This record gives sequence, structure tokens and C-alpha cells, in this order.
Amino acid sequence: MFPCEGKDSWFESKWAHKMQHYLILHNIRSAENVGSMFRTADAFGVEKIYLTGYTPAPLDRFKRPVSKIAKTALGAELTVPWQKSDDVSIVIELLKGKNVRIVALEQDARAVDLATYKAPQKWALIVGNEVEGVDAETLGLVDDVVEINMLGTKESLNVAVAAGIALNQLSQK
Repeated sequence: MFPCEGKDSWFESKWAHKMQHYLILHNIRSAENVGSMFRTADAFGVEKIYLTGYTPAPLDRFKRPVSKIAKTALGAELTVPWQKSDDVSIVIELLKGKNVRIVALEQDARAVDLATYKAPQKWALIVGNEVEGVDAETLGLVDDVVEINMLGTKESLNVAVAAGIALNQLSQK
């Protein structure tokens, strides 16, 4: 479902450096947040973004560009491969079949501090709904849970900001 895939050698050479790092956006309601995460995924060499649940895709059901995503993605929605799937469990199963470790970014009893987490070579970061986070059922399917240590009075960050911090940390290890 990626409009640029396989079009020319530029595309292949541009993405040849990518590691097996993925981003799963599950039940993200804001198209602007989705666009922002496309741009951030491009910056950190994410191989593919999976849009699951009700997360909006860069193209609507009539294959027209979604302007709110395009506005914040600034073209990354055209260069970062993506796939839409209603069922996150299918995506998780697919990636685990490729020996990809699924890492949820969530405040949870089993979460470890992102700063101390040792990222494996192949990973997929999953982020969830802006208010509810990654749901309990999905958390039951992941391999690891990480959280960002918050030093201020707020309990959380905007999902796109948090994803950017996590992608930066995971990509450095």
C-alpha cells in the first residue's frame, strides 16, 4: 500500500541503509500526530510504519491524500513505506515471525526506563492512543515495555513527541 515502493533505483538506494526497525501506530486519532510520526520515522530510518486500528492512513478510502497528514509529514508519507491493518495482533504476529522484538512505549508495571533499555537489533516500537495509550490486550502481545522518565509535573508527553524520543533512543543502541 505504499505508493513509491519499487519505482526506481533512487528509492532502493535511499532505503538500503535501513535496519529492521518498525513503527506501529495503534489507534492514533489525530492525523496531525500521524503525519508528525511519519516525518520522525524518516529521520530515524524506520523501515516501515504499520497503521493499525482506527489510525488514519496517508490516503483515504478513495486513495486521495489526507491533507492533515501531508501537512505535518512534509512528504515523508510519500517516502516511508506504510501499511494499514485494522488488527494490530496480525501485524505483531507478522513481525514476530521475522524475529522482530515488539517494544511498547507505555506507562505500565512491567515498563523499564527507556534510557536504560538495551534495544535488540530488530525491533518494532508500538505507540497507542493519545489519551488511553496502548490497550491492555495489545500490551499482552508485546515483548517489552519501555517508558520515558518524567521529571516534571505532567504524567505524559504528546504521542508524537514521545515516539520521537523513543525512536531516537532505540536507534542509538
